[in-house]
Amino acid sequence: ASQAILPTLVPPESFNRAIAAGSVVLNLATLVGPALGGLVYDFFKKRQMPEHAFTVCSAVFFMAFLLLSSIPGVPPPPERKKETGLVAVSQGLRYVWSNKPVLGAVSLDLFAVLFGGAVALLPFFAADILHAGPREGGLLRGATALGAVAMALLLTLVPIRKHAGLVMFGSVAVFGVATMVFGVSTHVWLSVLALFVVGASDMISVQVRHTLVQLRTPDAMRGRVSAVNLVFITASNEFGEFESGVTAKWLGPVQAVVLGGIGTCLVVVVWMLLFPSLRKFASLEKGV
Repeated sequence: ASQAILPTLVPPESFNRAIAAGSVVLNLATLVGPALGGLVYDFFKKRQMPEHAFTVCSAVFFMAFLLLSSIPGVPPPPERKKETGLVAVSQGLRYVWSNKPVLGAVSLDLFAVLFGGAVALLPFFAADILHAGPREGGLLRGATALGAVAMALLLTLVPIRKHAGLVMFGSVAVFGVATMVFGVSTHVWLSVLALFVVGASDMISVQVRHTLVQLRTPDAMRGRVSAVNLVFITASNEFGEFESGVTAKWLGPVQAVVLGGIGTCLVVVVWMLLFPSLRKFASLEKGV
């Protein structure tokens, strides 16, 4: 719902900036949230009141509810009809399948993350290959999110205005190359840099995909298409980690990560041939 309502609140020329700003907030919350939670819990635990940490969490959720309540209501489009869940899902899938730029963007992300999901093997690399201590391990764990935050901040200042399709393909290719660099690296700081680039390049792809999907979808279909997009994203993350684990079991962790990066780059080449309309996609502001 939050994705579907955004295009009705933000003008098209500012939509890509809004996506980037939302990504900054999300990734900062991912980075800062656990640390703040630990500090709050430690504060109350020292005072023999650890249960009050959950009181603070409840208060924060209530504040979030108040902020959401301040969003103006958006009436549904007049052509919208009520359908059952399965019918709505099938309509969303049919629309994605019939709209080649949207299908290409969503499926490109799915297969890129499926092959290039190296984060699942990060504990093994940190302990057995890089011999990283707690501080270095924390840097490795946070490098992807830091790269995503840095790129999202940059995109709010310098949005993508031209050749958005080619930029998306290029960012996914960089994602694959950075994944391969991480796989072969035996130095902590090179691995941190590679993961930083992984997060930054993924953020470019995410912004182009989200903007394209939202602006190329009619109001009446946006919620259903957003749901399909979310399913694709969730599936790619979960199956990507599963694929990394299975491949690492068969071939070894290093080979699994390197082959995953190669697979991501091959997906880029194949998708550029299969979806020329996505390759020629130009402006995120106009949705064409």
